[in-house]
Amino acid sequence: QVHLLESGGGSVQAGGSLRLSCAVSGRTLSGVAMAWFRQGPGNKREFVAGCDKSDTNTYYADSVKGRFTFSRDVTENMVWLQMNILKPEDTAVYWCAADPGGMGSPFSWEYSYWGQGTQVTVSS
Repeated sequence: QVHLLESGGGSVQAGGSLRLSCAVSGRTLSGVAMAWFRQGPGNKREFVAGCDKSDTNTYYADSVKGRFTFSRDVTENMVWLQMNILKPEDTAVYWCAADPGGMGSPFSWEYSYWGQGTQVTVSS
């Protein structure tokens, strides 16, 4: 069983930065595709950023390219999402998700394991 625990959410003004962390336990990150998803008020859950199981390729939603950076460390079993130049439309609950053996899908149903989520609020 894989457990994911997000942290680092909070409130920030537009233009600010936050760094989300996801601590993974229960198995090694090696061979696991990881991703961040979010769901803002009145919106559907959407893919934000992620990587394939071998950490060869990293993917970003168009809305966050150039502002957010996905990273992970297999030795620490940690995943991060550095969010810069935050905008009010980035306000959402953010989840870390894991897909053992996955290829880095943007579709939430491909991910078997989810954290509890962390709230990010960006004020204008």
